Amino acid sequence: MNVYKPVRIYLVHAVFMCLLAAFSGCATQSGASRVAKGQDVDVSSDVQRTFDQALQLLQEEQYDTAITMLNSVIQQEQRLTAPYINLAMAYRHTGNEKLAEENLLKALAIDQTQPVANNELGILYRKQGRFTDAKKVYITALSEYPDYLPVIRNLGILCDIYMRDPQCALEQFEKYQQHVPEDKTVRVWIADLKTRI
Repeated sequence: MNVYKPVRIYLVHAVFMCLLAAFSGCATQSGASRVAKGQDVDVSSDVQRTFDQALQLLQEEQYDTAITMLNSVIQQEQRLTAPYINLAMAYRHTGNEKLAEENLLKALAIDQTQPVANNELGILYRKQGRFTDAKKVYITALSEYPDYLPVIRNLGILCDIYMRDPQCALEQFEKYQQHVPEDKTVRVWIADLKTRI
């Protein structure tokens, strides 16, 4: 299980513990670290410890116990996006898309441009066939985090495969390739799009 893990719960967005290639629901940081708006929150050591334990449980795919622990964190601290995002990931893995969406929306109520939450919500909307909604949340994330690679790549995939907008897809993949020129898959996608356009 890939999880969204800040370096510390009050320095959110410093580190993401997922592989860039995964894209199945989690995201990784591109480039420099960045602390998000409204996330410089000091928390108790008990909350931090419970959060860290919940992340370990998520990585071990013990979703039900992780959900219980993350709900405990949220009961004590509602100012942070990370617990809501990880809770949404856990619910998605248990098949509860409704609660996944609810928790992502709670994270976005704290920070509407939060890139991991927007990426997760975009993926969820795409799977539900809500393509316009998915595009909207990706664009929201890119308004504040224009170089956030998972959102760029996922927006390209959405535009190409689901929305049949090759120009939009090409723009996203070319932008992505500027940051990750060694990605051969995206290079092939770009060549294919140029041929189709």
